[in-house]
Amino acid sequence: MTNIALITGANKGIGYEIARLLAGQGVTTIVGARDEERGRAAAERLGQPYVRLDVTDEESVAAAAKWIDGEYGRLDILVNNAGIAGDTAAHLPTAATAGQLREVYETNVFGVVTVTNAMLPLLRRSPAGRIVNMSSELGSLAMAADPDSPFADVNLLAYNSSKSALNMVTVSYAKELKDTPIKVNAANPGYCATDLNQHQGFRTAEQGAAIAVRLATLDESGPSGAFLEDAGPVRW
Repeated sequence: MTNIALITGANKGIGYEIARLLAGQGVTTIVGARDEERGRAAAERLGQPYVRLDVTDEESVAAAAKWIDGEYGRLDILVNNAGIAGDTAAHLPTAATAGQLREVYETNVFGVVTVTNAMLPLLRRSPAGRIVNMSSELGSLAMAADPDSPFADVNLLAYNSSKSALNMVTVSYAKELKDTPIKVNAANPGYCATDLNQHQGFRTAEQGAAIAVRLATLDESGPSGAFLEDAGPVRW
């Protein structure tokens, strides 16, 4: 039986590479993207299906879930990859407004909850559902508070705190679903060169995608409620 995966924000960057790598393993990988033209083009390159999905639009998410239900009847893998950095002029706490934080949280946190809850009935039909939330080492409270951390001075209020919140979202879902076959984990792709950081990262999108693919294909012995990167656990 072929596994069915949905990747949000899969028309480019790390999301596209996750979709490509999963498709290479024989997974039917649904490219979820809000821009229909770009999403369809990405799906066509991959030879995979496309569904329009804007994580900030509940009607769009509900429609995507309904379409997946009608086409496949279940979902085995959900990768919550879609994310934004927000207004670069408002990264420092004293320069940020609540509205600017709200914009980032709409995608990076609330969007994850919206998509996850909409897809959970489909994931519950899978014999081994997997949810992967794309986080960041910048969401690590331990690393942010450590003056010796390489990220100690990266003080991006909206983005960093949204990833900290996403980590708690991950743990919360893992706790609720602990008696089910569904595993929920957070992935740290590392500092990858993508549109999010104007391609300043030193890792490739393909390298960043690897940990998400590993968590998406965990066997029964794998962890749940963990924050992981290629080298192993990341400090919360």
